Amino acid sequence: MIMPTPSAATSNDADFIARSSYLVIDDFQGMRSMLTGVLKACGANPRAIDTAANGPEAIQLLTKKRFDIVLCDFNLGHGQNGMQILEEAKFKNLIGPGCCWIMVTAEKTVDTVMGTAEAQPDAYLLKPVTEAVLTSRIAKIRAKKETFTDIDRAVATRDYLKAIRLCEERAATDKVNAIELLRIKCDLLIQTGQSDKARQTYEKILTSRDVPWAQLGLAKVHMQAEQYDAACNLLEKLIDDNRNYLDAYDCLAETYQKLGEHDRASDTLERAIQLSPNSHTRQRVIGELALRTGKLERAEKAFRKTLKLSEHSARKSPEAFLGLARTVGSLANPKEALNILEQMNKVFDGEDVRIKGKAVEGHVYHQNGQAKEAQAAAEQLSAMLDRGNTRHDSEAAREMAALLLVTGHQDKGLALLQSEIMNNPDDEHNLNAIKQVFHKAGLAEQGEAVVETSRQEATRLMNAGILQARAGNHLDAIGKMREAVTKMPRNVRLLLNAAHIMLNYMEQAGVEASLIREVRNNLLTANQLASNESRFVDLMARLEKLTTRTFT
Repeated sequence: MIMPTPSAATSNDADFIARSSYLVIDDFQGMRSMLTGVLKACGANPRAIDTAANGPEAIQLLTKKRFDIVLCDFNLGHGQNGMQILEEAKFKNLIGPGCCWIMVTAEKTVDTVMGTAEAQPDAYLLKPVTEAVLTSRIAKIRAKKETFTDIDRAVATRDYLKAIRLCEERAATDKVNAIELLRIKCDLLIQTGQSDKARQTYEKILTSRDVPWAQLGLAKVHMQAEQYDAACNLLEKLIDDNRNYLDAYDCLAETYQKLGEHDRASDTLERAIQLSPNSHTRQRVIGELALRTGKLERAEKAFRKTLKLSEHSARKSPEAFLGLARTVGSLANPKEALNILEQMNKVFDGEDVRIKGKAVEGHVYHQNGQAKEAQAAAEQLSAMLDRGNTRHDSEAAREMAALLLVTGHQDKGLALLQSEIMNNPDDEHNLNAIKQVFHKAGLAEQGEAVVETSRQEATRLMNAGILQARAGNHLDAIGKMREAVTKMPRNVRLLLNAAHIMLNYMEQAGVEASLIREVRNNLLTANQLASNESRFVDLMARLEKLTTRTFT
């Protein structure tokens, strides 16, 4: 029998507990009953408590119903663990910002604690759980949720300016959460291209004491400014002083990659994996770094580990399968590489996955001297590209183009690379990588010319709208910009210029709801592609002003 013990819960907390809905997730019936008993002793309504014994049951319940509080065991035996259930619930938007997710476990190992912390539950409790501990923890989480729920909602809807404003308003009166509000505000400043404001805040904090999150934030500001040496120095010191700060390892590894120091990036991630060995994302990056530097055995080991760790994860991606297939193909084992691609197609749906897989398949054949099969794969890839309207990331587009060029499909390969150049005319890293594709295909001189003419064409298309706008022909300018966006949907400068011209028109001629949506979509797409663009926040502020004036 569970004996109630005194708690510090207020009447408001008691009311919250009494009217909340609960989900208890544990693979042992006895533990589910015990946790249910603790909740009842805390004041929970017995009819508002649901239970699940495993991941599928929990996800099914979360899909049907919104829960206020979830108590989830970490180790659930075979299948998903508690961290992976939380990960899937977040990934599928099955829990809102107001949900209190409490991870419960008997395990005290470092890797369990670190792994759970990375999934970011609201609390982490060690068994046995008492009424007093649980009531106190729920009260603390509830108080914090009341402060941050509106901010979380604003971020979830990508209304970043509102989120920043809320942080400032709350920080002025909420001294308990002022530091956390400041941290979130600084993250949002970086995300909206206001790096200078974030830098000033971080430096002001660090003049008085070393605050790890401020040091990490300042390092990210350095990275956005391409001051990679400064970022490295700051991150190395941060890790020396805070050995368990996993985000700092990830940021340092990314910085080393920017500097071309792939071995040091890999070593940094290896150190992070020793602290939190269940991160399939870090394992995949290690595999990609090893493949890039020709360390095929290390790459194979990392990719296989990634697949094992991500088996039950909602965030598993085809990239690990593709990486392993590339690696095994480079190790002269084309049959296994093709089997891996076949497995990938069984796990993942979507034409984009099929297209990427077909490109890797063609390269596997080409690497292993099977010219006829490589040619057939290239023809199938070409047909898939003609059928689909799928957008590809830069690396995938280069890989597809490389196969098409070496198998004689030059027109299709050139079209892919021209599109990449026009969408990213100022990305020197991508432009150099494209030149390498041409070089490996024996077309180095032609590649130089294609890069230059494609950049000029991108400028011409963009300027066509700008010139019309300067002449006062706003509707013609908008039409030209739309044509350009259709051809270059990932060109950040174009998206921002198009938004600027549309805003100018509405500020003079009046607001159109469809144009408001178009501007917002252009701006959010640009921000997603390049969060360091300082024009984003000014354009969003103009959009918000128009929207507020019209709909209030």
